[in-house]
Amino acid sequence: MSLIKRLRTSVLMDDLDSMPFFSLHEIAKATDNFSINNKIGEGGFGPVYKGVLEDGKEVAVKRLSETSQQGLDEFKNEVICIAKLQHRNLVKLLGYCIHGNELILVYEYMANKSLDCFLFDETRSSILDWPQRFHIINGMARGILYLHQDSHLQIIHRDLKAGNILLDANMNLKISDFGLARKFVGKDVMAKTKKVVGTYGYISPEYPVHGRFSIKSDVFSFGVLVLEIVSGKKNREFSRDGHGDN
Repeated sequence: MSLIKRLRTSVLMDDLDSMPFFSLHEIAKATDNFSINNKIGEGGFGPVYKGVLEDGKEVAVKRLSETSQQGLDEFKNEVICIAKLQHRNLVKLLGYCIHGNELILVYEYMANKSLDCFLFDETRSSILDWPQRFHIINGMARGILYLHQDSHLQIIHRDLKAGNILLDANMNLKISDFGLARKFVGKDVMAKTKKVVGTYGYISPEYPVHGRFSIKSDVFSFGVLVLEIVSGKKNREFSRDGHGDN
């Protein structure tokens, strides 16, 4: 089945029709034909490139896996979730491209990449003074509250981690990567799954043990991030300082 037909069965085409479309030619030109020199990251479902559009606007281009069902699922999640959400602490999805087996998402470009590039680097971490760290924590809290409570959709992110917290040129924070997100309707606040996704160290204990996740799962991840921001240590280092599981 072609990608277009598969998308028609999984994504409301109205969602795609409401978003700007980029041709593969535009994307290839913007990224210098997906040059390795423009590669700025590697997500769970594909590489990310920096691109410059004809009008001079800088963008981030995520090229999803051509054959992976996970890639198709991420495309679906991003289109349904983040495209409909507007908040200063969420990364903006600017458009998409579908061409043959190519699935491409275009986002606003975040010049300072992700929080982990600063937080766990001995040199760059000095840029994060206490007011800056508080600003980042506050931005995360605002973004998560919007996802859980203040938007017209109730979204559980399910993969909050330092690598998915992006920073713009002014060190303003934006939450990214909604490929694993789940949308809830009405009073549903919890779900069960046999497939545990996310990043170990950030996921709540009941998730891998019982397969349960809820908005509290994101709150747990937020707490881990706060500890990392305050301590400057990766979460796996917390138990190495002689404190056990405390």
